[in-house]
Amino acid sequence: MSRPVDRCRVRDQRSHAYTSAVIHLLAERAPGLLKVLRKADPEYVLLDGMLTECDRFGDGRADYSAKHRRHGVNVQVVTDPGGRLLWISPALPGRAHDLTAARTHRIIRICERQGGPTPADLAYQGGGPWVATGTKSKPLQELTLTEKTLNRALAVARAPVERGVARLKSWRIFRRSRCSPNRMTSIAKAILTLGQRRRSSLSPPHQQLDERPGCVP
Repeated sequence: MSRPVDRCRVRDQRSHAYTSAVIHLLAERAPGLLKVLRKADPEYVLLDGMLTECDRFGDGRADYSAKHRRHGVNVQVVTDPGGRLLWISPALPGRAHDLTAARTHRIIRICERQGGPTPADLAYQGGGPWVATGTKSKPLQELTLTEKTLNRALAVARAPVERGVARLKSWRIFRRSRCSPNRMTSIAKAILTLGQRRRSSLSPPHQQLDERPGCVP
């Protein structure tokens, strides 16, 4: 009875080793943000933050997000105006604020060097003149009609990045990770590499087919 159990353990160890090796190989080939922006050359980019929930957390305080009331890691997502994924940042502890994460990864500075604006949500207020955010209502004061109109226009412009984040969460690992938070950076880079290579290998007709839900080329 012990032999089948030992064989299963060996198989599990080999599978884990193969998976880790593939993730590491893909992560090493992940492009940087500046390289992606120079290649794609979008008119402007959209920025949003995402919390990847993790079952296993080392430092409970660092990995706990007070905003989402969950343990996980903070990942920044950059898309083009159409919502196409351009770049995923390395993972930071869940308690990291979106603006702090964007500054840590130099996202705002790199986008500023490219000369394009960066529409973002209210979490990125104070990011600089190149970060376009909405207006918060002050205590006991309502927003003016102009401010409300600008907020609605910004929400419409940011809708594609919300769809991009939703598509990214179609990966189960981004909805609820059952591995150590320390591995999420490599996993995010590996997924970015897969997405970049998949788009580069698709011809325009196949790419249109792939955009429909449920279609697999």
